[in-house]
Amino acid sequence: MLPERTDVLVVGGGIVGLTVARELRARGREVVVLEKEAELGRHASGRNSGVLHAGIYYAPDTVKARTCLAGNRLMKAYCRERGLPLLEGGKVIVARSEAELPVLDELHRRATANGARVEMVDARQLAEIEPMARTVERALLSHETAVVDPRVVLAALRADLERDGVRIATGCRFLRLAGPSAAETTLGRIGFGRLLNAAGARCGEVARVFGVAGHLRLIPFKGIYRKLRPGARFPVNGNIYPVPDIRNPFLGVHFTRSVHGDVYLGPTAIPALGPENYGLLRGAEGALRILAEDAALFVANPKFRQVALTEPRKYLAHYFHRDAALLVKTYDPGLFARADKVGIRPQLVDWRTKELVMDFLVEARDGSVHVLNPISPAFTSSMDLARTIVRDHFGS
Repeated sequence: MLPERTDVLVVGGGIVGLTVARELRARGREVVVLEKEAELGRHASGRNSGVLHAGIYYAPDTVKARTCLAGNRLMKAYCRERGLPLLEGGKVIVARSEAELPVLDELHRRATANGARVEMVDARQLAEIEPMARTVERALLSHETAVVDPRVVLAALRADLERDGVRIATGCRFLRLAGPSAAETTLGRIGFGRLLNAAGARCGEVARVFGVAGHLRLIPFKGIYRKLRPGARFPVNGNIYPVPDIRNPFLGVHFTRSVHGDVYLGPTAIPALGPENYGLLRGAEGALRILAEDAALFVANPKFRQVALTEPRKYLAHYFHRDAALLVKTYDPGLFARADKVGIRPQLVDWRTKELVMDFLVEARDGSVHVLNPISPAFTSSMDLARTIVRDHFGS
């Protein structure tokens, strides 16, 4: 049973909901967290690659830029303090052609402006850092990129919160408002002083209950991965990334060594048929609406059109492996099998302009605060973003 009332009701038990709850509880606020799934980490927070980004990709005047590197450092400190798995292997971003070198230079400029520890390295230096990586002329080395186990982090945060008196109600879906300061849920009614919407892919649905985000539409993207076969050898020390198309918020298929020693390839950015469309058709909730909106974007937005034309073919192993092979000196597709891990990126689109929203959005109205567009690097940024949200919207 839910308590009759709480000071702050948090809708969503992903990384943003838990870290905001942690900040609120540290300031003495009474908090209840609602999570619609039976366990934490069923969606984006538990299905991402675990990479802690280092503020390289984001324009300096954005919320992502202001929170990513600070969040990276806070998360690493938390993992050290709690004894959680942490791999501080860094990252290299490699150029596949001379045409990508100006973007590599722009990434260096952004990273430096954001305070990240980065440096350009030549091919000889690159070989010492990541022996398998290849590049054209130079590569960008990020010293502060690291990798964690997202599910282990979520479990540790849950244990901390429950020890400190925060009620986390799993299997509890927010349904509607039951008055100006009460919510109807699948476990009954609960009153609240303030409400935080951290519902991830469902953030727009919750926001619209409060009259917020009416101009935003969810366009989900599916990330599929491949994984190095057991017993196979393919040395990756940290992360090997391509130079991305910075006009879109996707980073491209890349190599990541997990904290458990596994080597993953991915993810893709395939337009998906629903916010939980993890199979080919499974979870294709609202598919007709999403397909219609995808079609409208295809016509109106050339950047989306490029993604829609190139990403779906990566369902076919040939195209997936072709992207991977461009990042390394030698590549055997037979070493990498389809991984069980599949993620959905809950990307929002401003329907007035038909442009993908590139930054986090935080909007407040009538005692509610809404964390919108919680896409990468939301996991990395979460601890600093939570501090910012509490400071700016909860009077602390």
